[in-house]
Amino acid sequence: MSGADVAKAGGRKKRAAGQDEVLFDRELGSLPPGLRWREWMNRIEAVIFASATPVDRATLARVVGQDCNIELIIDDIREELRGRPFDLVAVAGGWHHRTKSVYASAIRASGSATQPMAGFNQQDAMVLIAIGYYQPVTRSELSAMFSKEVSRDTIAGLRQAKLIASGPRSPTPGAPYTYVTTPEFLSAFGFDTLRDLPDIEMLEDSGLLNRKSVADHDDTMDPRSTEDDEGD
Repeated sequence: MSGADVAKAGGRKKRAAGQDEVLFDRELGSLPPGLRWREWMNRIEAVIFASATPVDRATLARVVGQDCNIELIIDDIREELRGRPFDLVAVAGGWHHRTKSVYASAIRASGSATQPMAGFNQQDAMVLIAIGYYQPVTRSELSAMFSKEVSRDTIAGLRQAKLIASGPRSPTPGAPYTYVTTPEFLSAFGFDTLRDLPDIEMLEDSGLLNRKSVADHDDTMDPRSTEDDEGD
């Protein structure tokens, strides 16, 4: 295909997209209020259901009228789902369909690979939780928390799953990379924001995390240390 043909094809696609926007009636002014509200509910639920990731408010606003209250729409949808095994939940700054927790045992019994940490062991899960609480945090600091080495393979696995990402360089000697959680982390565990994480004192009381070890580690760190996990 020549450059001219590519340009023509691109122009046709743009015109078609523009026509779709013109033809798509967001306001539904010809419908009575009750039917208009019902159609807006259906549109919003359809968009959320079709998405593999949480859908934010700005996205939903594209399919309803300017004066539509999206939060009230969500409330009405959730009310209709009250007797269903799934719900609309606020996660990662948007909304998503999620199975209700009461059916978690049934899902586990089915053997369906739906758990966010499928393929990870208990140590990997605890490292991820620690990053969630202490971010931005270095691999060396994570090792201090658990009183044993947190391997590069563990970090690489969590990164590959898109649950964590590189954060800013640490101000500690050697300026190692830190790690932070991602929107995928929030979505996977059903959190809207990091403020929804459970109380950290529960994990510390159980002996699974130790903040004092991090402070002691920082006080005794060799100034010549040059840990650099950029390649993880």
